[in-house]
Amino acid sequence: MQLLLIASVLFTACCAAPQDLSGKMFTFPVESKVARARLLPSGNNFTSATVCLRFFTDLTRNYAIFSTASTVNSNDFLIFKNADKGSFLVNIRSQSSTFNGLPDEPNTWYSICSTWDSNSGLVQVWINGNPSTRKIGFKGNLVGELNIVLGQEQDSVDGGFNAKQSFVGMITDVHMWDYVLSACEIQRFANDLNFTPGDVINWRALDFTIVGDVVIEDSQTNGCFH
Repeated sequence: MQLLLIASVLFTACCAAPQDLSGKMFTFPVESKVARARLLPSGNNFTSATVCLRFFTDLTRNYAIFSTASTVNSNDFLIFKNADKGSFLVNIRSQSSTFNGLPDEPNTWYSICSTWDSNSGLVQVWINGNPSTRKIGFKGNLVGELNIVLGQEQDSVDGGFNAKQSFVGMITDVHMWDYVLSACEIQRFANDLNFTPGDVINWRALDFTIVGDVVIEDSQTNGCFH
């Protein structure tokens, strides 16, 4: 009977229906090499991608904002904040592009989007709807089953975590698309207006599991992006 109960619980956790997290946020309250939210994408094998989310932190060290790994590569699509003021890194299949001089104040809500196109290799970061320069990154397709994590930086699939690269703060409104969003759509997301939700990751229908100290709370961004 006990084994049957455990199996039932595991089945429920694995097969839970997607949740609408509108008006909610993930809070990562402690520095940790364990705490994370794992997001299940609706597809694999991409020729282009856009990731958007909102975050709030008081960290001044390095930290991961969005980490995607596969058995092919541990840095398939990584958005990473460097310790240097205003410096963000986007790593597509281990080809890094660093963007400097971007808005970066602690204890402030930010909207961040990153776009990548395989044909041109161009990568770009948008903070609060404002673009960075465009830089050359990886040219080729992202092939393989993706493991997406918030709160940690993966050095292997769902592993190789370093507490000093973990995220401490709040994250909400996470979306991922399998194409490059237009400037207009990115600005609509940044301003919390009506936009097309992600077709790979959709915050309004999110498949996820939580490991360690991660709390789901009411969002605190209301009115911040208008």
